[in-house]
Amino acid sequence: MPTRSIGSDPMERVVKLASEKAVVIFSLSSCCMCHAVKRLFCGMGVNPTVYELDQDPRGKDLETALMRLLGNLQPVPVVFIGGKLIGAMDRVMASHINGTLVPLLKEAGALWL
Repeated sequence: MPTRSIGSDPMERVVKLASEKAVVIFSLSSCCMCHAVKRLFCGMGVNPTVYELDQDPRGKDLETALMRLLGNLQPVPVVFIGGKLIGAMDRVMASHINGTLVPLLKEAGALWL
């Protein structure tokens, strides 16, 4: 899982970073739900790009932008597939359980099953 550093306006950075790779996860390295969502994708054979916000000097700004985007107080994990916001852990798991996650991953080019 590549971890990257982040650079400008927080919301613009979120949108730009989310659209650069097939699967992007905004995470905190100490968050158990973040770890679980990363393991889910890796277990499916997907190699997500992960941005660990607590390891970036401007990570707090991105957390604030993600909270505004999601409209809640829990900023991570946040998953984008094919540049589209999927949401937090609850939305990812619901998509996985109802069978819509794999087609999204295939469409984004992240999975070739």
